Amino acid sequence: MKIDREAYTAHIKDKDKLLDIRKIIDKIEIVIRNHVTESTDFLDPYERYLAKSVLNRFMEIDYLESGGISTAERKCMVVFPSYCDASIVPECLTFLRIEGDLEGLTHKDYLGGILGLGIKRSKVGDILVHEAHTDIILKEEISGFIQINLEKIGNRKVTIEEITSSQLEEPEIFYKEIKKTLSSYRLDVYLSAAYNLSRQESLSLIKSGYVKVNWEPINKNSKELIIGDIISVRGYGRSILHSVEGVSKKGRIIANIRLIL
Repeated sequence: MKIDREAYTAHIKDKDKLLDIRKIIDKIEIVIRNHVTESTDFLDPYERYLAKSVLNRFMEIDYLESGGISTAERKCMVVFPSYCDASIVPECLTFLRIEGDLEGLTHKDYLGGILGLGIKRSKVGDILVHEAHTDIILKEEISGFIQINLEKIGNRKVTIEEITSSQLEEPEIFYKEIKKTLSSYRLDVYLSAAYNLSRQESLSLIKSGYVKVNWEPINKNSKELIIGDIISVRGYGRSILHSVEGVSKKGRIIANIRLIL
């Protein structure tokens, strides 16, 4: 079976993601032709949304999302023939626990240690940072390499052991809540308030492609936000438009914003 890639990706306007979606179509072809199971690398929620827009158009296959924990941000799409029982689809992930003197280490430190070994970001899922240990979710094929070669995080010597998915623990999310007044729900207005930026700085970040809303790259400053949206800005971190208390006497929106630490 040869799939018309142009026809199945014509609705995707994000050109940066087209190659990733075409790789998923490659896997669909393999599953249909060879009656096997295939899995993607880790995808963020926006990438999975695009993937599903293609996967759902094929009656011959089914799929599930695998991220180690139900609330995982990054998950793989496991594609298999539609006649297969999803409960017996093989696991494509490995779970490693890092222990040692971890005080003060952050998500960025762990990710940097792994990527410093030459590992692609797409092979690494969620990193669950806890006080006494950190659990890392990985594609199965890189597990052995990580266990042999990852000896330090920063300048800290660490030990690594493989664990099961049942041993994974949900991380506690820390955030700082601030209250700001907004003239509108426009993205540029929000960025200026949440990150203490000038309007020109906010516009520059958006036009440079440094801003995502719910993991989707946004290049229009007029994008209207809604409550619950997750905004990420390269170099400034993530925040959530958590709630709105109402409107001030001057007609400004009173918003509660959570800055994720």
